[in-house]
Amino acid sequence: MWAHGSGIEYDLVTDIISGLNLSPLELLTLLSALALVVVRWLPAAARRHVTIASGAVFLLSAILLCVTGLRWQLLPVLAGAIVAAPFAVSPLVRGRARRVRWWLALPGSVACACLVATGPVAAWAFPVPVFPEPTGDFAVGTRVLQWTDPDRPETFTADPQDRRTVVAQLWYPARNSPADAPRAQYLGRTEDEARTVSEALAGGVGLPGFLFDGVPLARTHAVPDAAVADGGQRFPIVLFSPGSSGVRTQNTAWAEELASHGYVVAALDHPYDSAAVVLTDGRTITSATVSTGDRDKDDKLADDWTAIRAADLSFALTRLEGLDGADPLAGRLDTSRVAATGHSMGGAAALQAAKRDHRFTAVIDLDGYPRGPQSPDLNQPTLALTQAITPDTDPRYLPQLTDVLTRGTAKNYRLTIPGAAHLTFTDAPLYLPPLPSIVGSLGRTESPHVVAATTLAFLDSVLRNGSGDLAGTLSTYGELSVYHPDNNR
Repeated sequence: MWAHGSGIEYDLVTDIISGLNLSPLELLTLLSALALVVVRWLPAAARRHVTIASGAVFLLSAILLCVTGLRWQLLPVLAGAIVAAPFAVSPLVRGRARRVRWWLALPGSVACACLVATGPVAAWAFPVPVFPEPTGDFAVGTRVLQWTDPDRPETFTADPQDRRTVVAQLWYPARNSPADAPRAQYLGRTEDEARTVSEALAGGVGLPGFLFDGVPLARTHAVPDAAVADGGQRFPIVLFSPGSSGVRTQNTAWAEELASHGYVVAALDHPYDSAAVVLTDGRTITSATVSTGDRDKDDKLADDWTAIRAADLSFALTRLEGLDGADPLAGRLDTSRVAATGHSMGGAAALQAAKRDHRFTAVIDLDGYPRGPQSPDLNQPTLALTQAITPDTDPRYLPQLTDVLTRGTAKNYRLTIPGAAHLTFTDAPLYLPPLPSIVGSLGRTESPHVVAATTLAFLDSVLRNGSGDLAGTLSTYGELSVYHPDNNR
């Protein structure tokens, strides 16, 4: 009975720590700092013991934090405790409990308490992301590949010998690994690469890199280079292109969920477009795509960048088709069932790739504005997920997307998800402040769930001939429009 009750209490404490986005050591620092602030207001009999205990715990935990890695969110906690500490300790040093009058001490105590409280608020707003547990039957493995296309020059450089190179990260169904097997680093193969990418992403939106110092600390659920799942079955392929300045890992939660349900997801870094791409030789290529401020010129540039991305998707598929016999995934990929997918500009690239390359058998556009030539028509079934349309939405977006879906020769779907924002369709809700204008109002748990559930329903239907009611399933998540090919002419 006692053990059962202790388990419940432990789970409650764990839930509180998780909700605050603080590690146990950070929480200990926070509580001891708070004790130093309020000790002045405790009964006289308790002040000495609380001051000594909280001071010792604070000093030890602060030292340990500095050794193991201090996040900026804890700096105001340290500041509040350091300011409060002399006023808590001085009566003990003087040997008597003389204190300043309460009305003089109150403003200082309130100021210190506010500093300490800033810490958990900042940790809640900018947490170390916690990835949802994949719900499928398979464990998930991941690996990173780099390919160079000998037939395509790199148009972003002046070197005529430079050839287009892409970096792909694969998530795939894997055998179960030991519980203590290292999990994959988020945003990169190493923590150094993750910090490089994190700082580039922050700089791309004009924010200081330290705000996202918790993101490179995250681990995902995939196991690097895990053995491919047993059984011999062949898995459908989902190729993914990130948004403008986005990176291959920006939809990791989504990729892991799909892989756990029997798909191989290959997400691309597009050098000179992605915020930062670290190549196998150690070079880091940062984004060279810069807007001019002129809408017509920017539209032309975006069309060109989309075409490059579309070619990257087709090239990646060619490389996956040609995996040699030594590759663990050789013979395990079903290249007759391939979806081109992407977010934002990556969604536009997926649409263009499918128009030009009929090896793609389905398309998912995650809030991407269609770009490039209108013809040829789209022949593959397509799912377009969009955020709620508001007066601030580009008025050209919905008509352009509707035109593409209407002209298509397959049954197409557009699902508008209430409460979604542009970044809802990425991992951003897991680590950005939960501001509706930035990441939507669905929350850190519901955002990845909705994106995964809707896209999985579509993929299962069109790539695995699912017998369920796809339209009925999709319509439970938002406002659905269905475009029937028989009615499109």
